[in-house]
Amino acid sequence: MSPGTLKQVVTTAINFLETNDIEISPRKFKLKVKLPRATRKNKQALSKDDVIHVLNSCSDIRLKTYILLLASTGMRPGEGLSLRIKDIDFKSNPARIFLRGEITKTKTDRTIFLTEETKKQLMAWIDYKYRSRRRSFFDKTLGKWINERKMPQKNDTDLLFVVHHKSTQIAKHAYINLVDAFGKTLDRINMGQKEESNKHHRRRRLTFHSFRRFVKTTISDLGYGDFSEYFIGHSGSTYYRKPEKEKIELFRKIEPHLTFLDYPTLERQGADIQVKMDILEEENKRLRQSDIQKEDALSALSDQVLKLMNEVQDMKKLRP
Repeated sequence: MSPGTLKQVVTTAINFLETNDIEISPRKFKLKVKLPRATRKNKQALSKDDVIHVLNSCSDIRLKTYILLLASTGMRPGEGLSLRIKDIDFKSNPARIFLRGEITKTKTDRTIFLTEETKKQLMAWIDYKYRSRRRSFFDKTLGKWINERKMPQKNDTDLLFVVHHKSTQIAKHAYINLVDAFGKTLDRINMGQKEESNKHHRRRRLTFHSFRRFVKTTISDLGYGDFSEYFIGHSGSTYYRKPEKEKIELFRKIEPHLTFLDYPTLERQGADIQVKMDILEEENKRLRQSDIQKEDALSALSDQVLKLMNEVQDMKKLRP
């Protein structure tokens, strides 16, 4: 067992014994029992190019949508799988997701803004999920195969990434399916390396949680460390008390850095930035020219004052 698992097993045994009135001295236990310490490994750092490469390599629209959601919002994998269709507000600007406190780690409600790219991908996934599809079955009464078109019924309470809404098909099963598809995608693009410390070689270096670290690092590197804590859902952030308008303004600044495949939007934003730079450059030139004109005027005025002073001195000399 790994050190973490072993510690959990021992803690469970202690709780069981103390529940049955068998007291255990923490001091004696510490002296007699030495638990192994967990080794902390440096997690693999993700770059934006890596995220783009993974997204372009996804052959499943559900997996691609899920990864894009994680890479643009920084939400925890379990939070993304617990989303319902009614939790997404596509009409607001920007679009946003409401995370219920019962599905978050901190047990606190929070709202996450969506990039325009993620909004379009989520809408495309919902349309694909509830598309009309062909169904074939054998009718025993007629004694022949029947082909028909059927469209799944859409409910606002449906889980976003659960395909079949049955009692046995819950978010946990959807997570297992997504992890399996994600692992096959990583192996196909030679990014499926395993952690060396894992004896059973089950955990990969790149996991769904890696995208959460990517979002935190990206926003922090832009100089918005406090906002990054709020954005990914860490408790105690000062930005829980900031006005909504200010949060949206900050999100607009980081949105291009969390956009990966929407090239027209990136090009349009780049063009807007270039236009703003041109305007600033023209303004700078105008101010410089204005400063030169002011300097010339001051120089001419100084010459006139000096000339007048010389004339006054000459007039004083001519007085008897």
